[in-house]
Amino acid sequence: MSAEEHTHARLVALERDWSAAIVANDPDRIGSFLTDDWVIVSGQGVGTRAEFLGHVRSGDLTHSAMRDTGPLRVRVYGDAGDTAVVTGRMTNTAFFRGQRFDADEWVTDLFVRREGLWRCALTHITAADPG
Repeated sequence: MSAEEHTHARLVALERDWSAAIVANDPDRIGSFLTDDWVIVSGQGVGTRAEFLGHVRSGDLTHSAMRDTGPLRVRVYGDAGDTAVVTGRMTNTAFFRGQRFDADEWVTDLFVRREGLWRCALTHITAADPG
């Protein structure tokens, strides 16, 4: 396996492990996938790492399902190959303050590698067109 193939496989596995941590509703485990300055961008605006993990920690936000619905597109950038963009379509079932949400979204994650570890610095989600 080439270095590029290894990095691709590692990032796909990381995405799936992160999804499993979200479904486990484990804020410490979820946080281990994120940079300290991670943000999530959606139609509601920009949310911070502290806000997201706080909602999980309090039980206000839980997930019962999350999965990618097709292949993930992985692109690695930079002379050192220390920046990557992973894009794919994902579905999830979440509960926020008791209200159920079923989402079908396009997700783009920007990963950076520091000291050999990949962490997500930015997540952008866009509702998928059901048509």
